[in-house]
Amino acid sequence: MSNLLARRDPFDMFAPMESMFSRLFNEPLGLTTPLVEEGSLALDISETNDALIVRASLPGFSKDDVNVEVNNGVLTISGTHKEEHEEKTEKYYRRERRTGSVSRRIALPVSVAEDKAKAELVNGVLTLTLPKAHKDSPKRITVR
Repeated sequence: MSNLLARRDPFDMFAPMESMFSRLFNEPLGLTTPLVEEGSLALDISETNDALIVRASLPGFSKDDVNVEVNNGVLTISGTHKEEHEEKTEKYYRRERRTGSVSRRIALPVSVAEDKAKAELVNGVLTLTLPKAHKDSPKRITVR
């Protein structure tokens, strides 16, 4: 029987706390991910001075297959399509194309003017332009 000694760092138990404090002080507001994020649809979100631009890959989808909603700062993109046409003269060993659904739900990083949003689907890429909501500037109130 052999006696194995495992060397342990007594400070290892503080590693999770160190990671938490690192995120808290090194990232804005300590937030690393949006509060809402569901689904598996790959997308990119970028920002200009006036708008958020969201691009999602939807190859094989038509505009009628796609649904986009923005509600209370949460963007929801979903798409469903299926092939209705089947060749009767062919014997299929596998059918994977042209059926399925995708979705993504994510909190937007800034407020947007939901009623002015635009969507375009070209060559399998959905591009959303979401104008930023303009906040009212502070108004000076005269005290009498």
